[in-house]
Amino acid sequence: MSKKVLFISGSIGLGHVTRDLAIAKKLQQQEPEVEISWLAASPASQLIKEAGERLLPEADLYANENIPAENAAEQGFRLNLLKYLMKAKNEWEHNINLFAQLVSKESFDLVIADEAYEIKIALGEGKVHYDGAFVMIYDFIGQLPMSWNPMERLVTFLWNLRWAKFGEFFDNQKKIALFIGEPEDIPDSRLGFLLPNRRKLAVEACQFVGYVFPFDPTEYANKSAVRAKLGYGPEPLLVCSVGGTSAGKELLDLCVRAFPIVREQIPNLRMVLICGPRIAPQSVEAPEGIEVKGYVPTLYEHLAACDLAIVQAGNTTTLELTALKRPFLYFPLEGHFEQEVYVSQRLQRHRAGTRMLYSQTRPASLAEKIIDHMGKDAEWQDIPVDGAQKAAQIIGQLL
Repeated sequence: MSKKVLFISGSIGLGHVTRDLAIAKKLQQQEPEVEISWLAASPASQLIKEAGERLLPEADLYANENIPAENAAEQGFRLNLLKYLMKAKNEWEHNINLFAQLVSKESFDLVIADEAYEIKIALGEGKVHYDGAFVMIYDFIGQLPMSWNPMERLVTFLWNLRWAKFGEFFDNQKKIALFIGEPEDIPDSRLGFLLPNRRKLAVEACQFVGYVFPFDPTEYANKSAVRAKLGYGPEPLLVCSVGGTSAGKELLDLCVRAFPIVREQIPNLRMVLICGPRIAPQSVEAPEGIEVKGYVPTLYEHLAACDLAIVQAGNTTTLELTALKRPFLYFPLEGHFEQEVYVSQRLQRHRAGTRMLYSQTRPASLAEKIIDHMGKDAEWQDIPVDGAQKAAQIIGQLL
């Protein structure tokens, strides 16, 4: 008898859906009778279609959280957290109503939600009735204020009051919290005044699976073979990527301005800019010698081919570079607590990559870093890469 699964994939950028598809693939291999239906907004929905998965018609109505995130982005490679939370409220309410309609008309044995916080909160508060099994996927626990703005600090504290109770939802065998990563990836600090320690809270409530990848890093150890597959030559290759939203365009522009300076020292440098699905390649004014690409389905292959990468500090991309052992410079979106704190601390723990700040970087200083790090050997240790298999095994127990 088939088991029906609804997979709700976090739709900000492409990192969530990349790992979700990897988990789903392992689950389908392990449990052949599973039928997975997907709910996600663009651009995540594009990857789901390309993977040949069943995307529900309701996905066309699912609110796109990329839009409030991009509207909250500010000049200077920054994100205003307060502005995002205010702008995303209507999208969350819409998605809750859509989810309620979906589970009322179709019976699912299991719902998997990757960072669909509004769905988990609605279920916990009884706003939506659903009796089946439920899995929530996390990669951080609790918010952090990134300024001394009193309103931001108050809103963060109020949100963390919810986080302080998140473990109460996972109080039976039908509800599981999965954490993509290791306990050490969570800051060993309180959620706020008189609130619990976030790492201790996560250890008590979550099952940790390590890191999830859609590829085997050992298959990309031969850089020359990867280059030949992608059509790159032997020249020094610099890949610059900013992920699945439009918030990173300023970083691409900075890379363009650094290019002629680097060329003075590395005349045969090849720079490739990867804009992602929400930045039009023609919007990037790049001189001759710079190749500009739009959406690239298998970004990790281009990362595996490079001598150096410059990336926005997204959770998935930086982990892929760490697993591939390619040198990289990473720029956290300033004001984005996950990238500035969670991702940065994890990379520092693994001794992977070099942290940069857009507000403190000029074309000349970026060029200097590029020259210093081009082709540099990765000295960090291997990281766990079997998270998709572990996650599928845990989810399979619910079925």
